[in-house]
Formats: sequence, C-alpha cells, structure tokens
Amino acid sequence: MYQFNFHSPKNIDDAINIYNSCEDPKFLAGGMTLLASMKQRLIAPSDLIDLRAINNLSEIILNKNTIKIGALCSHYKIASNNIIASKINKMIKLASGIGDPAVRNMGTIGGSLANSDPAADWPAAILALKCNIITNNRSISSNEIFTNMFETCLDESEIITELDIEIPEFFNYVKFPNPASRYAIVGVAIAKYENKVSVAISGASHTPFIAKELSEALTLNFSNNIPLKTIPSDGLNQDIHATSEYRANLIDVLTKDALKAY
Repeated sequence: MYQFNFHSPKNIDDAINIYNSCEDPKFLAGGMTLLASMKQRLIAPSDLIDLRAINNLSEIILNKNTIKIGALCSHYKIASNNIIASKINKMIKLASGIGDPAVRNMGTIGGSLANSDPAADWPAAILALKCNIITNNRSISSNEIFTNMFETCLDESEIITELDIEIPEFFNYVKFPNPASRYAIVGVAIAKYENKVSVAISGASHTPFIAKELSEALTLNFSNNIPLKTIPSDGLNQDIHATSEYRANLIDVLTKDALKAY
C-alpha cells in the first residue's frame, strides 16, 4: 500500500468537510473492495475517511410499512435482524449468502450500493424493491442510482446514510454463484407490490437491470407455471464463467426457482 492519511469523523458534516479539504480522498465503509484495491495498488487515495464512528448509520427501524436500514449495517447485522426476518424474510437468505463470514461482518449494504459491482447481490434486490436511497443531501429512487459498471449517480462527496424500503407482499432473491467468490454469475430478485411485480437481474450485464418483459408477465400472472420468454442474450456478459446464452437461460431458470417460495 501507498502512504495515506486516516480520518475518523464523528458526524456527516465533518466527513464532508474533510473530504473537500483533501487532495484525493475516499470514504471508507466496510472496505471490502476499497482496501483490496489499495493492496493491489490499483488506487492510491491520499486520505481515507472512515465513516464507522458516525452515529445512527447502522440502525434498522420499522416505521409502519417501511423498514429503514442504515447504510453502515453489515451484511451479518441484516442477516441476524428480527425486523428483517419478520417482514422481508428472504432478505436474510440474501445477506447470509454474501462472501464469507469475514466479508459479512465487515461489508456494508451502503458500501455495496455505492461500489455498484454488477455481480453483487444488494443492487438487484434494491432495484426490485420500492426503495429510496437517502444521502446527506437528497433522496434517490433505486431505479436511478446505478448508471454503469462501478458507477452511480452519487456526487463525489455524497454519502449514503440510509435505505427506506417499502415492505413488499413477496420478495425473493436467488443466484447462481461463482463457487470461489460467491458473486452472482446471475442473480434474480423478485418483489411484488399489490398489482405490480418487478424482476431485477444482477451478474448478467454491466449494470443490474429490470427485466421488463418478465416483470410484465408476472404482473399479469404471478405463478411459476407460466412460460417465461428468455431474455435475448445480446448485451449480456460473456466471460470465462458463462456465455451470454447460458446467462440468458439462467435468468429463466432462477426466476422460476425464486417463485417457488410464493
């Protein structure tokens, strides 16, 4: 690693002020991607601004039909939370399937979203759910935040503080994981709200996306018995792990698998 300065602010305002005063700073949440990149000398920030000492960013609160999840909640904390277990039970399975115990204890949901890894699990789930992503200066709808591979609409000095998730009638997330990294070769998240169903896909493309035709078909007939039209393989990822055609077929298979929980 290169030399860097380390800061541990106690509130959001201090964190922003430090960021604006530094040459090439980075915010640190769980650090699962950031620190690994620094160790490999892929990036060399001048300053790390650790957000973990800021109060109220790691709470999970039920407010009527909405669950507020602090951005610094670890995957493990979400996986072991009673509110999540009782209101969006399959989110427990999602959080429990991320990486290994070390990753689940240190990695955070806010950090995962801000990193916008196309094969991560949280982006697809948050995209399918009715969710507002709250930052230090605005509210962002989940369908607006992901703009490209490892890119979001967040400004440079913007910090995610919490996620406000409307509790769905049904939610499930199923993935076909890479056996080594546990990242999704393809992941499918399904959320049902009254008369609307959203199906979001991770791992298959450079950004998570809503599968419009699948969403429309399931909105009309929410069942795993209906024939699902395979998403065209054009534009899907093709690499050493899977061809684009294989990923297209996985989307259908995993969608039907996710619906078995209904």
